[in-house]
Amino acid sequence: MLLTFQQAKQQVLQSASTIKSLHSEKVTLFDALDRITAESVISPINVPSFDNSAMDGYAVRLADLKQSKLLPLAGAIFAGDDINKLHWPQGTCLRIMTGAPVPNEADAVVMQEQTEKSDLGITFLGNVKTGDNIRRIGEDVKKGAITVNKGTKLTIPTLSTLATFGISDLVVFKKLKVAILSTGDELTPIGQPLSGNGAIYDSNRFTLKLLLTKLNCEIVDLGIIPDDPTQIKHALITASSQADLVITSGGVSVGDADYTKIALEELGKINFWKIAMKPGKPFAFGKIGDALFCGLPGNPVSALITFYQLVQPLILTLSGQQIAPIDLSFKVKTINNLKKSIGRLDFQRGILQSNEYGELVVTTTGQQGSHVTQSFNGANCFIVLEQDRGNVNKGEMVTVELFNTLLK
Repeated sequence: MLLTFQQAKQQVLQSASTIKSLHSEKVTLFDALDRITAESVISPINVPSFDNSAMDGYAVRLADLKQSKLLPLAGAIFAGDDINKLHWPQGTCLRIMTGAPVPNEADAVVMQEQTEKSDLGITFLGNVKTGDNIRRIGEDVKKGAITVNKGTKLTIPTLSTLATFGISDLVVFKKLKVAILSTGDELTPIGQPLSGNGAIYDSNRFTLKLLLTKLNCEIVDLGIIPDDPTQIKHALITASSQADLVITSGGVSVGDADYTKIALEELGKINFWKIAMKPGKPFAFGKIGDALFCGLPGNPVSALITFYQLVQPLILTLSGQQIAPIDLSFKVKTINNLKKSIGRLDFQRGILQSNEYGELVVTTTGQQGSHVTQSFNGANCFIVLEQDRGNVNKGEMVTVELFNTLLK
């Protein structure tokens, strides 16, 4: 009996705990983009590090304003000024700029739009309360506070924030090392002429390199391996000795020349190699030595979908990412009839869009065969049809799963 998709995914993710511990390294802040933090990041300073003005205006003492709404101007404070030796007479106000340090004696900063300027000084028009328009020390982040948790993917906004703390380097997990190879006598490297009627280009390995690059992995590319049991076995031994994860394309079906599964049985362990999903039924998963193994189907669409749905979450876990991805699935109406056979969870490619009434609806991208790579063109979601569901009629509710950043 075939494993359900959820059973297969659960086994894949549970296996992540069996791989060797991840090592860490220190990198500069500039080189930390998309890396995963190996330890929590602590703020070394208060942010802001001093009381400062939230806007251009006037620093005042409330006691002075109680005496008069018109105060002479005694000076000005600009961002970067040293106010330790500032002389500020009683009964006056100070011009102050955004980001400038606020004197300890100041009770508030009044925005310039709430004042009138004359030769006699500044007239304050509205009510003023203690603390108005003053950014207090440590108001954003206090010194010693955790600002980024361990296992967090570092984005541009996060790194920009850390730069404001003066942090110059971070401890991150080392990149996951992934070995890839394609099997098949019919495969031709991209850029070379096809030889023979049965020859096809090795697009899967090219796609894998793009996906793994986007997932910030270190790639060991072992190229195309012929349909030869000895060469496939040798390649798998090499791959498992050099990488944390081995990914192959092709050779895991039931054909006479599908030797990858046979080699895996001899060298390691197969957890499973068939799933009740479409496309992607012949997906092999196991272990060779200390490395985990994922055998993707040879059809391009099947390879891409199994990578997205099963290998991607495995890689994120193995890379040390501890924050679960957001569920991007919900139900909408389909505006097409959808063909579906009962027995497998189906990931059809779709386009989520608004109709003339502003309602979200989904349309299919057309033919959904596992060889039809054009089915991804223009798609922005999967139409996920349940395992026990048959054909779907136009207007029925279906589950859509928006593509995450890996396919954008």
